[in-house]
Amino acid sequence: MVNEDFLIEVDQLTKTFGRKKAVDCISFQIRKGEVVGFLGPNGAGKSTTMRILCGLLTGTSGRMSVCGIPMAQYSHEVKKYIGYMPENNPLPLDLRVYEYLRFRGKLKGLEGARLKKRVDLVLELCDLHRSAEQRIIGNLSKGYRQRVGIAEALVAEPKLVVMDEPTIGLDPHQVIIIRDLIEKLRGEVTFFISSHVLSEIENSCDRALILNHGRIVAEGTLTELRENFAPEISFEVKAKGDPREISAQIQKLDSNIEKTDEGAVDKAGFRWFSFRSAKAKDIMERTAALLVRNSRTSLGEIRETHPDLEEIFIRATQRSWEIETPLGAIEEDAGDESGKGQMKPKAKSKRARSKKKRNVRRKTS
Repeated sequence: MVNEDFLIEVDQLTKTFGRKKAVDCISFQIRKGEVVGFLGPNGAGKSTTMRILCGLLTGTSGRMSVCGIPMAQYSHEVKKYIGYMPENNPLPLDLRVYEYLRFRGKLKGLEGARLKKRVDLVLELCDLHRSAEQRIIGNLSKGYRQRVGIAEALVAEPKLVVMDEPTIGLDPHQVIIIRDLIEKLRGEVTFFISSHVLSEIENSCDRALILNHGRIVAEGTLTELRENFAPEISFEVKAKGDPREISAQIQKLDSNIEKTDEGAVDKAGFRWFSFRSAKAKDIMERTAALLVRNSRTSLGEIRETHPDLEEIFIRATQRSWEIETPLGAIEEDAGDESGKGQMKPKAKSKRARSKKKRNVRRKTS
């Protein structure tokens, strides 16, 4: 039975190319109005999953529905509710922006006053109305072309917008424009965003899915991901005094405390120290009291720090890599049609080993 609270439901989805699994039995759900980040190393299966979700590829097995409509049986119907911006963002370089958006709107079933209203609206939303609507696409910068691609994805009033690397190659100002666009539509449109710019996922998304080797290895809000992959306490201390004494005293408070970094001394004689502890309770209060009591040290500041999404991403993918990939030479898996396939151990054939032995004998003789 379809749950009306979820816009996307994926159950045991698998996609194989020959003997290679690009997507390996993944399941997830996305609620209406959510902004969800989709992360993973190159070749993890992200683009394949997104293309199946948009009806551009068919899954080998499993089930997927959008707006309660099964993708396998009614992909043509599902596409009406989806706006898709692929990573390479193919655009006709000889058309003007306004012409292109009208053309795409017509292909998606818009006509007359509704077509004009939607084109004008997405031009305004993507900050293209005054600066680029009459310009030829081939003359636009990378940032403007990205915004044209997003406008095209939005033109037919979709319930789901799927964007593959929407901010790649953009300057900070253009990134802010796209971030503001997502914020304006939050709650009205469901966004499914793949990106290697993890700070943007952290700033824009309600939660994230992390894919590796075609499998989901982590899922949740940033708080939930921290609890799972970085549960330790991290804090920074700004103090003046002998750095070796300061470090040694703090580490004596608890055997679990580890110093992770030490900064350079500033003009006032203070420097930053970074520490991490897996189990120590009230460690910041005890550290502050220790440095205040010691006449040879001065405490400037102490603050708790949290791992960012980049650190969580590295830990999540490294954990799955260490479990699934033994040491040895690796080869690219052609399963992901992007050409950046999964990595798998590569065993040398008997013929290759015997050839190597013959070459060694020739060199030594």
